Amino acid sequence: MALRLAIVFPGQGTAGGEISDPEVRKAVNGHAAGSGEVPYQLSVFASSVDTLHRLRESGVEPDVVAGHSLGEYAAAYAAGSLGLEDAVRLVAERDRLMSEASAESPGGMTAILGVGTREVVEAVDQAGGTVVAANFNSPRQTVISGEEDALEEVAGRVGGKKRKLDVTGAFHSPLMQAAAIQMDGLLATVTLEDPRIPMISGMDGGILAKSDDVRLALRDQMLSPVRWVAVVERLASLGAEEVVEAGGGTLIRMLRDFRDVEMKGRAAKEVLV
Repeated sequence: MALRLAIVFPGQGTAGGEISDPEVRKAVNGHAAGSGEVPYQLSVFASSVDTLHRLRESGVEPDVVAGHSLGEYAAAYAAGSLGLEDAVRLVAERDRLMSEASAESPGGMTAILGVGTREVVEAVDQAGGTVVAANFNSPRQTVISGEEDALEEVAGRVGGKKRKLDVTGAFHSPLMQAAAIQMDGLLATVTLEDPRIPMISGMDGGILAKSDDVRLALRDQMLSPVRWVAVVERLASLGAEEVVEAGGGTLIRMLRDFRDVEMKGRAAKEVLV
């Protein structure tokens, strides 16, 4: 049977929104700073979950879910694998650990637009310093991550448009090693359930059917590339007809680059009218 409707969840670079769900607001407020400010990654997660709840209240129920980087935590929650309280705690710690790693090993991320993946990967392989191809977002968009000098070197080797991402560090690169090790320990303390609906891995487009699969995906994602191209292709192969993003629409806009994929895409705000 085709999995007609997919709900996908965005990651870093997305603005968190207002939280209307009392349950989500209560869980998140317990991890706010003394000033009342919610950690950035937690605000994005909470906004995604709040949107998911509103979609479900409107009768929009996913047949399959996926998340881009940080968004995999919301996807794991949506799939019924990760509880809300555990998810909030893990995401808050993820924010803290990645911020600390970024302070100790500064870096950044740059999106390269209009250039094939192979050209970007070849430029990365030839560069000095620490830099990796971190996000394979679409056939025409690849994000590189690493030390600033290495990012500039790669950007200078390839054509296309370059856009510095508004993020605090070199995510999905070896500069996140210290954070990844500590997240591994935190994930080991959490009880996960087998997903009740299929969840697609952001690392390879595989279906995460067991709790251990989800745990490994959340553990390994901090250092592994996000292969969103593989996610979209897997959704298409499963028969998905529509993709709804529980976010502002960044993931939906990337669908335009997939010429061989015929799936309708809408941001949640277009559905919740």
